[in-house]
Amino acid sequence: MTIAKHILIIDDEENLRHMLSVMLARQGYKVDSASNGIEGLEAVGRKAYDFILCDIRMPEMDGKTFLVKVLQERVTSPIIMMSAYGTVDTAVECMKKGAYDFISKPFKKDEIVMVLKKAEERERLKEENSRLREKVAGRFEYSGIIGRNAGMEEIFCQIRKVADLKTTILILGESGTGKELVARAIHRNGRRASKPFVAVNCGAIPENLLESELFGHVRGAFTDASSDKAGLFEQADGGTLLLDEIGEMSLALQVKLLRVLQEEEIRRVGASISRKIDVRVVSATSRDLESDIREGRFREDLYFRLNVFCLRLPPLRERIEDISLLAEHFLTAAFCERGTEKPRIEPDAMRSLMAYSWPGNIRELENAIEHAVIVCEGSGISNSCLPLAVRSEHAVPTVMNHEESLSIKKAENAIERDLIRKALLRTGGNRTQAAKILEISHRSLLYKLKEFGID
Repeated sequence: MTIAKHILIIDDEENLRHMLSVMLARQGYKVDSASNGIEGLEAVGRKAYDFILCDIRMPEMDGKTFLVKVLQERVTSPIIMMSAYGTVDTAVECMKKGAYDFISKPFKKDEIVMVLKKAEERERLKEENSRLREKVAGRFEYSGIIGRNAGMEEIFCQIRKVADLKTTILILGESGTGKELVARAIHRNGRRASKPFVAVNCGAIPENLLESELFGHVRGAFTDASSDKAGLFEQADGGTLLLDEIGEMSLALQVKLLRVLQEEEIRRVGASISRKIDVRVVSATSRDLESDIREGRFREDLYFRLNVFCLRLPPLRERIEDISLLAEHFLTAAFCERGTEKPRIEPDAMRSLMAYSWPGNIRELENAIEHAVIVCEGSGISNSCLPLAVRSEHAVPTVMNHEESLSIKKAENAIERDLIRKALLRTGGNRTQAAKILEISHRSLLYKLKEFGID
């Protein structure tokens, strides 16, 4: 059964209100009416409407003022503005302020019905799109981690294999790739899920305090030790301890950590006896530990103890197909907090997101979406809403100077050649991925490589 759509008509002309009410009721709509913007606001405050038809010129509060105020109240109903004095400028102004459409008086019956049916179809597609996005997000989500990239699917598979084991795990990846998220997924999906998950950034705590933080201390062990304190190993007993940025740990403390891993016991600073512990240790770093070993900054024996099982997280620039999923995820999260309808990401903005190299990886993408949400004023996030660094890389390159030919054909070829080279560089020579970034078929890319003589 189709549920009747509810419409609010706001117009100071009683005859027009009556005519529209009768006409739309015959079309199956439920209709309420108001004679000015103030009454319209009161009506919207009492009831949710599927659509609002609003005149521009009215006493007490005109239509433009109503439009601004009702959108400030986070009303999401499509608003169709009406006016007998309409011009193109007036229509554009209303659309910029957030109106769905503009219709000039006098209008025919079929005209107003067609506009409403078009608005209904748009709302239906929006709802369907939203459901599909939620379905896709669920399909490509594992324990809080989002990805459909083959490398990420392999990570999900490895997490499942190791989650129940006490094996020490080393997670490698650039800053911002989600190392702690993976560590939490390992803990959450294993037998230790009901026990504590404790994380510490080894690079964020001064060297002279890190030992006490990890192993605890007894009263009087040092000047400020006024009472006994359990360290993070004891707090994580039975569960998982994440040693983030393990590569920043001093050599002296590396020796003590190695002993803890070998003996499965800790000794608080200043204590004379050791305590048995049952902790699964997960380490993470963005450093090249093998290089640090060669240069004497990291102990080889500790490296082998930590690296029983290794997970290498791919950088975001190698996960092109995940960028749109992650961007939509962060956008949804941002607007869930605000309790308002989220805007769509416009095609030009999505092209920039896909083309950017993301040196800060997922964390940088999340920050870029947050920036865009703050800047965005309309119903869509455009390229101009993105941070300058993100959108500048997508800008069309300057390929000519005043001495060169003014041929449009030559300029187009130069731009295509430059974009293809950038795409191949971004994907490490992967032509399939490059074609996706360029939004052309793989066959077209091969043809253009031959045409431009690109190896």
